[in-house]
Amino acid sequence: MKDLLKPNVQQFIKDHEKDDPIALILKYKEVHGVSIKSIAAQITARQKAKVKLPEWYDTEGLIYPPPISMEQCSSEITAKYKAELVRGKSLIDLTGGAGIDTYYLSKNFEQVTYIEQNEELAETTSGNLQSLGATNIICKNEKAEGFLKHASKVDVIYLDPARRDENAQRVFRFEDCEPDIIKILPDLLNKTEIVLVKASPMLDIDISIKGLEYVHEIHIISIENECKEVLYLLRQSPRKDPLISTVNIRKHGDRQSFSFHKSAEGNVATEYAMPEKFLYEPNSSILKAGAFKSVAHSYNVKKLHAHTHLYTSQEEKSDFPGRRFRIIDVVPYNKKAIAAYLPDKKANITTRNFPDEVSTIKKKLGLKDGGNIYLFAFTDKDENKKIAVTERA
Repeated sequence: MKDLLKPNVQQFIKDHEKDDPIALILKYKEVHGVSIKSIAAQITARQKAKVKLPEWYDTEGLIYPPPISMEQCSSEITAKYKAELVRGKSLIDLTGGAGIDTYYLSKNFEQVTYIEQNEELAETTSGNLQSLGATNIICKNEKAEGFLKHASKVDVIYLDPARRDENAQRVFRFEDCEPDIIKILPDLLNKTEIVLVKASPMLDIDISIKGLEYVHEIHIISIENECKEVLYLLRQSPRKDPLISTVNIRKHGDRQSFSFHKSAEGNVATEYAMPEKFLYEPNSSILKAGAFKSVAHSYNVKKLHAHTHLYTSQEEKSDFPGRRFRIIDVVPYNKKAIAAYLPDKKANITTRNFPDEVSTIKKKLGLKDGGNIYLFAFTDKDENKKIAVTERA
């Protein structure tokens, strides 16, 4: 792997970073004594890092991890968010992987221990962390469960369990990941006051709360309205009603944030109404959190239907955590009703609680993607299937 750091090999990677890696494999067998497949893998990783890990992309002397590690590792944005949640003297990253989270978490701790069971990955990450100037991180090549048995007590333990089984298939339940957090939870809480767990967005939050038992906070992170991570912060005392914080981090770094307690969601009364002047679509973190009533109550907006997660108001709520639209009209679901508003036959279509998928709607209405008009196909409070014709507020 260290041959990849030869200056002439690194220069080749930079010179060809915009090229198709497969085309390079077909053209070369090796470059400066290094397998072209290894170089192509670095080029693929570097292409991803430019967006996902800009600080790493700009740092000389790094070797990128294998594709699976690059896929599962946190982005720089989400890693920095985690670093806001915990601080102290000592931290163990029990599932170190590519070391992205380790690196950013280390900025808030005096000493960090990185644990990784894959020898090659541990060696690569150790070198990368040195190149990044992280002098307070000790790297160890061990299995998480084995290290935990003899570990000293620390302030925080962080885990991002591997979400691939022995056949390299995706898994997301805690019991199917490695290590199994449910199984080692007593050992974890015996070694620390705080455990921070990164989980798949696919995992049901209620099931997770029940399984982990000691959850005090849940953080749901989206980037540009795509849900990326769900974090569970555990403390040593059980808690039945954790605080759920949702955040959508947008293009220029600004955030849409909303927090609530699960118990409040069940107790809040919701008003239902026909579409008024403005339409609101909550961001993906709020939808994942299930804050359907809480967000309506907090921002004084009305819901279109119990199962239609769209909201409306007469006056614009400019701070609503999601997308905002001005309603032009609400029409029946048919081609004739829509035609007058779409002379170019283009629209951006979203469905909420609607029987037809977007592809079917486009076919029925004869539409293509694009333009400045946004159509929302929904079921109203009287169970009618309607189309809201809108534009961005």
